[in-house]
Amino acid sequence: MSASDIAANWNEVRAAVPPKVEVIAVSKTKPLEAVEAAYAAGARSFGENRVQELVGKHEALTHADSGRAHEFEGLKWHQIGTLQKNKVKYIAPFVDLIHAVDQAALLDEIEKRAGAGGRRISVLLQMHIAQESSKFGLSTGELEEILERIGGGAWPNVEVKGLMGMATFTDDNAQVAREFGGLRQVFESHGAKRNWDTLSMGMSGDWRIAVDQGSTMVRIGSSIFGSR
Repeated sequence: MSASDIAANWNEVRAAVPPKVEVIAVSKTKPLEAVEAAYAAGARSFGENRVQELVGKHEALTHADSGRAHEFEGLKWHQIGTLQKNKVKYIAPFVDLIHAVDQAALLDEIEKRAGAGGRRISVLLQMHIAQESSKFGLSTGELEEILERIGGGAWPNVEVKGLMGMATFTDDNAQVAREFGGLRQVFESHGAKRNWDTLSMGMSGDWRIAVDQGSTMVRIGSSIFGSR
């Protein structure tokens, strides 16, 4: 896809999504040129799900040693996919937000790497809201356990910004709305007293439903960069 097509797609998406909702441009599997084109059009937050690819793009575009960091001021990298503990060390120095934290052991590793690097790393806790067993996420009980540990002082170098979740892949919009609405209720029940500001739900196919149900952040890839 040409740079002009990507720019046109970005402008169309950004105009359609309410201004208060942040758009993460999901650039996974796409070349550096696609990131450059979307950035030039106004995108600033980019989502990657493979650590090696995320690190490579950071080193090419935004690392201080790349020689190009000044060209991409304000660009933020989001780790949006399932993250293995042994890969945290590679992204801890620069990642802006880790989206899919679904276990205490992963928080342990993020805490370790954040502390070693003198950073406080922002994360979202992923809830399991879909009927599909293939999707990951915390149960309500597991969320309560993690929040209790946070209240007790665990993971001081990790900042939980809110929740994220992925709805069932279905044509039943009512079901998708129920799943997103349920996540919003969980977010509201815990978020106010913890200063949460991010409820990440919705992708290219269902972001409109997600926004209707209270999403503050959507992850959009194919509508910007074309199909994979």
